[in-house]
Amino acid sequence: MKLSTSDKATGKVHEVKGAIKQKAGELTKNPCLESDGRTEKNAGKVQNFVGKVEKAVGE
Repeated sequence: MKLSTSDKATGKVHEVKGAIKQKAGELTKNPCLESDGRTEKNAGKVQNFVGKVEKAVGE
């Protein structure tokens, strides 16, 4: 698997996990879990973007 594809796939997994954690934190009124979920979701978005840039550059 190419590095760009791997980054995009891993990024998407982190986005989904983060969204689940964020929603669980909202439902349980747990600000720490909600914050962790938001952070992981944003990190996943960044990693997904890096994968797209790598693909565009051709690495």
